[in-house]
Amino acid sequence: MRNRIWLITGISSGLGKALSDSVMKRGDFVIGTFRSESQVEDFNKSTMESGYAVHMDMNYEASIVKGVHEIISKFKRIDVLVNNAGIGFVGAIEEASTKEIRNVFETNFFGALKLTQEVLPYMRKEKSGHIVQISSQGGINASPGFGVYNASKFALEGFSEALEKEVASLGIKVTIVEPGPFRTNFAGNNLVLAESEINDYDSTAGKLRHNLKSKHGKQDGDPVKASDAIIHMVDDPTATLRLPLGKIAFMLIEKKLESVQSDLDMNRKIAEQTSFE
Repeated sequence: MRNRIWLITGISSGLGKALSDSVMKRGDFVIGTFRSESQVEDFNKSTMESGYAVHMDMNYEASIVKGVHEIISKFKRIDVLVNNAGIGFVGAIEEASTKEIRNVFETNFFGALKLTQEVLPYMRKEKSGHIVQISSQGGINASPGFGVYNASKFALEGFSEALEKEVASLGIKVTIVEPGPFRTNFAGNNLVLAESEINDYDSTAGKLRHNLKSKHGKQDGDPVKASDAIIHMVDDPTATLRLPLGKIAFMLIEKKLESVQSDLDMNRKIAEQTSFE
Protein backbone atom coordinates (compact mmCIF):
# COMPACT_ATOMS: atom_id res chain seq x y z
CA MET A 1 0.00 0.00 0.00
CA ARG A 2 1.30 3.45 -0.87
CA ASN A 3 2.01 5.79 2.01
CA ARG A 4 -1.13 7.72 2.82
CA ILE A 5 -1.45 11.49 2.80
CA TRP A 6 -3.37 12.67 5.86
CA LEU A 7 -4.97 16.10 6.17
CA ILE A 8 -5.44 16.79 9.88
CA THR A 9 -6.91 20.07 11.07
CA GLY A 10 -5.79 21.79 14.26
CA ILE A 11 -2.46 20.07 14.98
CA SER A 12 -0.93 22.73 17.21
CA SER A 13 -1.81 20.82 20.39
CA GLY A 14 -3.90 18.07 21.95
CA LEU A 15 -5.20 15.12 19.99
CA GLY A 16 -4.39 16.77 16.66
CA LYS A 17 -0.71 17.08 17.55
CA ALA A 18 -0.53 13.58 19.03
CA LEU A 19 -2.18 12.10 15.94
CA SER A 20 0.03 13.96 13.48
CA ASP A 21 3.16 12.87 15.37
CA SER A 22 2.00 9.24 15.38
CA VAL A 23 1.09 9.29 11.68
CA MET A 24 4.50 10.69 10.72
CA LYS A 25 6.29 8.13 12.90
CA ARG A 26 4.55 5.26 11.09
CA GLY A 27 5.80 6.60 7.74
CA ASP A 28 2.71 8.33 6.36
CA PHE A 29 2.68 11.99 5.31
CA VAL A 30 0.84 14.63 7.34
CA ILE A 31 -0.59 17.87 6.04
CA GLY A 32 -1.57 19.85 9.11
CA THR A 33 -3.47 23.08 9.50
CA PHE A 34 -2.66 26.02 11.73
CA ARG A 35 -4.39 29.35 12.26
CA SER A 36 -1.06 31.13 12.72
CA GLU A 37 1.32 31.82 9.83
CA SER A 38 4.31 31.60 12.18
CA GLN A 39 3.25 28.08 13.25
CA VAL A 40 3.00 27.10 9.59
CA GLU A 41 6.55 28.31 8.96
CA ASP A 42 7.94 26.57 12.06
CA PHE A 43 6.28 23.26 11.19
CA ASN A 44 7.50 23.32 7.61
CA LYS A 45 11.07 23.99 8.75
CA SER A 46 11.07 21.09 11.22
CA THR A 47 9.22 18.29 9.40
CA MET A 48 10.66 18.51 5.88
CA GLU A 49 10.13 15.02 4.40
CA SER A 50 7.35 13.79 6.70
CA GLY A 51 4.91 16.69 6.85
CA TYR A 52 3.66 19.97 5.48
CA ALA A 53 1.60 22.75 7.06
CA VAL A 54 -0.97 25.08 5.56
CA HIS A 55 -2.72 28.11 6.97
CA MET A 56 -6.42 27.43 7.43
CA ASP A 57 -9.00 29.15 9.60
CA MET A 58 -12.01 26.87 9.96
CA ASN A 59 -14.28 29.87 10.63
CA TYR A 60 -13.83 31.21 7.11
CA GLU A 61 -14.90 29.39 3.94
CA ALA A 62 -12.42 31.30 1.78
CA SER A 63 -9.55 30.10 3.97
CA ILE A 64 -10.73 26.49 3.70
CA VAL A 65 -11.10 26.66 -0.08
CA LYS A 66 -7.69 28.28 -0.49
CA GLY A 67 -6.04 25.72 1.78
CA VAL A 68 -7.47 22.71 -0.09
CA HIS A 69 -6.48 24.25 -3.44
CA GLU A 70 -2.91 24.65 -2.18
CA ILE A 71 -2.80 21.05 -0.96
CA ILE A 72 -4.17 19.53 -4.17
CA SER A 73 -1.92 21.69 -6.34
CA LYS A 74 1.11 20.47 -4.44
CA PHE A 75 0.24 16.88 -3.50
CA LYS A 76 -2.55 15.92 -5.96
CA ARG A 77 -4.55 13.87 -3.45
CA ILE A 78 -5.79 13.50 0.13
CA ASP A 79 -6.19 9.92 1.38
CA VAL A 80 -7.39 10.60 4.93
CA LEU A 81 -9.19 13.70 6.15
CA VAL A 82 -9.35 14.21 9.91
CA ASN A 83 -11.66 17.03 10.99
CA ASN A 84 -10.09 17.56 14.38
CA ALA A 85 -10.14 21.33 14.88
CA GLY A 86 -12.78 22.38 17.38
CA ILE A 87 -13.54 24.40 20.47
CA GLY A 88 -15.19 23.61 23.77
CA PHE A 89 -17.88 25.80 25.29
CA VAL A 90 -19.46 25.73 28.74
CA GLY A 91 -22.58 27.60 29.72
CA ALA A 92 -26.23 26.95 30.40
CA ILE A 93 -28.50 27.29 27.38
CA GLU A 94 -29.99 30.49 28.78
CA GLU A 95 -26.54 31.92 29.47
CA ALA A 96 -25.23 31.48 25.92
CA SER A 97 -25.49 34.45 23.56
CA THR A 98 -26.27 34.07 19.87
CA LYS A 99 -22.77 35.30 19.05
CA GLU A 100 -21.18 32.67 21.30
CA ILE A 101 -23.35 29.90 19.86
CA ARG A 102 -22.55 30.86 16.27
CA ASN A 103 -18.83 30.90 17.07
CA VAL A 104 -18.98 27.31 18.36
CA PHE A 105 -20.93 26.13 15.33
CA GLU A 106 -18.64 27.90 12.85
CA THR A 107 -15.69 25.79 13.99
CA ASN A 108 -17.25 22.55 15.18
CA PHE A 109 -19.89 22.17 12.47
CA PHE A 110 -19.75 24.56 9.51
CA GLY A 111 -15.95 24.44 9.21
CA ALA A 112 -15.88 20.64 9.28
CA LEU A 113 -18.79 20.47 6.84
CA LYS A 114 -17.18 22.86 4.35
CA LEU A 115 -13.80 21.12 4.46
CA THR A 116 -15.50 17.76 3.94
CA GLN A 117 -17.33 19.17 0.91
CA GLU A 118 -14.09 20.55 -0.53
CA VAL A 119 -12.16 17.28 -0.13
CA LEU A 120 -14.88 14.92 -1.38
CA PRO A 121 -14.47 15.62 -5.13
CA TYR A 122 -10.84 14.46 -4.99
CA MET A 123 -11.69 11.32 -3.01
CA ARG A 124 -14.48 10.54 -5.50
CA LYS A 125 -12.00 10.86 -8.33
CA GLU A 126 -9.67 8.36 -6.63
CA LYS A 127 -12.62 6.11 -5.62
CA SER A 128 -11.02 5.84 -2.18
CA GLY A 129 -10.48 7.80 1.00
CA HIS A 130 -11.36 7.91 4.66
CA ILE A 131 -13.04 10.82 6.45
CA VAL A 132 -12.52 10.86 10.20
CA GLN A 133 -14.74 13.22 12.19
CA ILE A 134 -13.48 13.96 15.69
CA SER A 135 -16.70 14.28 17.61
CA SER A 136 -17.11 13.53 21.32
CA GLN A 137 -19.09 11.32 23.64
CA GLY A 138 -20.95 14.63 23.95
CA GLY A 139 -22.04 14.12 20.35
CA ILE A 140 -24.39 11.42 21.60
CA ASN A 141 -24.90 12.17 25.29
CA ALA A 142 -25.80 15.73 26.37
CA SER A 143 -25.09 17.15 29.81
CA PRO A 144 -25.98 20.38 31.65
CA GLY A 145 -23.60 23.19 30.79
CA PHE A 146 -22.49 21.54 27.57
CA GLY A 147 -25.70 22.08 25.61
CA VAL A 148 -24.27 24.37 22.91
CA TYR A 149 -21.18 22.18 22.49
CA ASN A 150 -23.42 19.09 22.46
CA ALA A 151 -25.59 20.63 19.75
CA SER A 152 -22.58 21.33 17.51
CA LYS A 153 -21.33 17.76 17.86
CA PHE A 154 -24.82 16.28 17.40
CA ALA A 155 -24.94 18.24 14.13
CA LEU A 156 -21.50 16.95 13.11
CA GLU A 157 -22.59 13.38 13.76
CA GLY A 158 -25.87 13.88 11.91
CA PHE A 159 -24.33 14.92 8.61
CA SER A 160 -21.53 12.37 8.98
CA GLU A 161 -23.97 9.50 9.50
CA ALA A 162 -25.82 10.50 6.33
CA LEU A 163 -22.53 11.01 4.48
CA GLU A 164 -21.39 7.49 5.31
CA LYS A 165 -24.45 6.12 3.51
CA GLU A 166 -23.91 8.45 0.53
CA VAL A 167 -20.26 7.62 -0.15
CA ALA A 168 -19.96 3.94 0.81
CA SER A 169 -20.56 2.81 -2.78
CA LEU A 170 -17.88 5.26 -3.97
CA GLY A 171 -15.08 3.58 -2.03
CA ILE A 172 -14.98 6.27 0.66
CA LYS A 173 -15.25 5.45 4.36
CA VAL A 174 -16.49 7.65 7.20
CA THR A 175 -15.75 7.19 10.89
CA ILE A 176 -16.99 9.29 13.80
CA VAL A 177 -14.56 9.30 16.73
CA GLU A 178 -16.19 9.89 20.13
CA PRO A 179 -13.58 10.56 22.83
CA GLY A 180 -14.34 11.06 26.49
CA PRO A 181 -12.08 13.29 28.62
CA PHE A 182 -8.46 13.18 27.43
CA ARG A 183 -5.38 15.01 28.68
CA THR A 184 -5.42 17.71 26.05
CA ASN A 185 -5.93 21.46 26.31
CA PHE A 186 -9.70 21.10 25.85
CA ALA A 187 -10.39 22.03 29.47
CA GLY A 188 -7.50 24.51 29.56
CA ASN A 189 -6.92 27.54 27.34
CA ASN A 190 -9.08 26.09 24.54
CA LEU A 191 -12.21 26.09 26.69
CA VAL A 192 -14.59 29.01 26.17
CA LEU A 193 -16.92 30.01 29.01
CA ALA A 194 -20.19 31.85 28.50
CA GLU A 195 -19.77 35.48 29.45
CA SER A 196 -23.11 35.48 31.22
CA GLU A 197 -23.56 33.59 34.50
CA ILE A 198 -26.95 33.02 36.13
CA ASN A 199 -26.90 31.96 39.76
CA ASP A 200 -29.88 29.65 39.37
CA TYR A 201 -27.67 27.34 37.28
CA ASP A 202 -24.86 27.10 39.84
CA SER A 203 -25.70 23.47 40.67
CA THR A 204 -25.84 22.37 37.01
CA ALA A 205 -23.93 24.34 34.38
CA GLY A 206 -21.98 26.18 37.08
CA LYS A 207 -20.86 22.88 38.55
CA LEU A 208 -19.48 21.82 35.18
CA ARG A 209 -17.49 25.06 34.88
CA HIS A 210 -15.74 24.30 38.16
CA ASN A 211 -15.24 20.57 37.57
CA LEU A 212 -13.68 20.94 34.12
CA LYS A 213 -11.07 23.42 35.30
CA SER A 214 -10.22 21.36 38.39
CA LYS A 215 -9.76 18.17 36.34
CA HIS A 216 -7.58 19.76 33.67
CA GLY A 217 -4.42 17.67 33.27
CA LYS A 218 -5.90 14.79 35.27
CA GLN A 219 -8.23 13.34 32.65
CA ASP A 220 -8.39 9.58 32.12
CA GLY A 221 -7.57 9.49 28.41
CA ASP A 222 -4.10 9.23 26.83
CA PRO A 223 -3.91 11.18 23.51
CA VAL A 224 -1.10 8.96 22.19
CA LYS A 225 -3.13 5.80 22.75
CA ALA A 226 -6.13 7.50 21.15
CA SER A 227 -3.97 8.32 18.12
CA ASP A 228 -2.89 4.71 17.80
CA ALA A 229 -6.54 3.61 17.96
CA ILE A 230 -7.50 6.04 15.19
CA ILE A 231 -4.64 4.90 12.95
CA HIS A 232 -5.57 1.26 13.56
CA MET A 233 -9.16 2.08 12.65
CA VAL A 234 -8.11 3.73 9.37
CA ASP A 235 -6.03 0.64 8.55
CA ASP A 236 -8.92 -1.72 9.34
CA PRO A 237 -11.02 -2.66 6.27
CA THR A 238 -13.91 -3.48 8.64
CA ALA A 239 -13.82 -0.11 10.40
CA THR A 240 -17.12 0.83 12.07
CA LEU A 241 -19.00 4.10 11.71
CA ARG A 242 -18.45 5.05 15.35
CA LEU A 243 -15.33 4.70 17.47
CA PRO A 244 -15.75 5.55 21.19
CA LEU A 245 -12.48 6.27 22.99
CA GLY A 246 -11.95 5.97 26.73
CA LYS A 247 -13.70 4.13 29.53
CA ILE A 248 -15.80 7.17 30.45
CA ALA A 249 -17.00 7.69 26.88
CA PHE A 250 -17.99 4.05 26.56
CA MET A 251 -19.89 4.12 29.85
CA LEU A 252 -21.78 7.36 29.10
CA ILE A 253 -22.72 6.33 25.56
CA GLU A 254 -23.92 2.97 26.87
CA LYS A 255 -26.09 4.73 29.46
CA LYS A 256 -27.55 6.99 26.77
CA LEU A 257 -28.49 3.99 24.64
CA GLU A 258 -30.16 2.34 27.64
CA SER A 259 -32.14 5.53 28.27
CA VAL A 260 -33.30 5.73 24.65
CA GLN A 261 -34.30 2.07 24.69
CA SER A 262 -36.25 2.63 27.90
CA ASP A 263 -38.17 5.53 26.31
CA LEU A 264 -38.92 3.39 23.25
CA ASP A 265 -40.21 0.53 25.36
CA MET A 266 -42.46 2.81 27.44
CA ASN A 267 -43.94 4.60 24.43
CA ARG A 268 -44.23 1.82 21.87
CA LYS A 269 -48.03 1.60 22.15
CA ILE A 270 -48.51 5.38 21.88
CA ALA A 271 -46.22 5.55 18.84
CA GLU A 272 -48.06 2.75 17.05
CA GLN A 273 -51.48 4.28 17.77
CA THR A 274 -50.66 7.48 15.87
CA SER A 275 -50.55 5.74 12.48
CA PHE A 276 -53.47 5.59 10.05
CA GLU A 277 -55.46 2.37 10.27
